[in-house]
Amino acid sequence: MINKEIETALQKQIELEAYASAYYLSMACWMDVEGFEGTAQYLYAQSDEERMHMLKIVHFINDNDGHAEVPSIDRPPKDFEDYHTCFNQVLKQEQTVTNSIHKITKLALSLDDHASHNFLQWYISEQMEEEKNVKSILNKLKIIGNDGSGLYLIDTELATMSPQPTGTVMEEKA
Repeated sequence: MINKEIETALQKQIELEAYASAYYLSMACWMDVEGFEGTAQYLYAQSDEERMHMLKIVHFINDNDGHAEVPSIDRPPKDFEDYHTCFNQVLKQEQTVTNSIHKITKLALSLDDHASHNFLQWYISEQMEEEKNVKSILNKLKIIGNDGSGLYLIDTELATMSPQPTGTVMEEKA
């Protein structure tokens, strides 16, 4: 049976993951409109991944005699200043999620909730990977600056970094 403090903390994590999914979806739409189809594809896939992270928590709560709730989230921004700003925001979003996971993990340890602690280890590893990937993109963007051909190259590279998201026009054409 899930500890009620952990359930409450995980419920807040569900909301963070849902917002991250919506935020990346909004960024993907902006990138699509701005002509960065490869980056849009990457961000659509990131949005799908965040939703999957949310669903893992939903199932963990429900499978352990809790009751997960569908969160209400704020609408993410529709427009972004530029390509660089998007990825700076991605890093901030990932760091927020990481900090929350660490707090929940610490809480699980303090409550001797070994099942939740074990469950959260996957998220800790995942967040390390996510932050590393975004930092790598940001490092490349520092080198590129606002050079159009450099942005084109990173857009092309990002298209290869993620599987094709589901439910896209590209998928329907295949």
